[in-house]
Amino acid sequence: MNAVTPAAANTEIFDSMAQQHIDYMLSKIPNEPFPPAEERVADPVAQLEIARSAQAAVFDLSGGRATY
Repeated sequence: MNAVTPAAANTEIFDSMAQQHIDYMLSKIPNEPFPPAEERVADPVAQLEIARSAQAAVFDLSGGRATY
């Protein structure tokens, strides 16, 4: 079993957020901040389904924001 840890993606919810909040979130993401949801989540999950060779992996899609 694998896991995907998505982060912020450019979706309709951003239309209701204050620009100040969006700017703050952007400042925390070093790589490719806020691509469309299809790029951030759907494409990697589809690739994972195609590959089927990854086992017990966690795919961090946070753009580098997550620190562990």
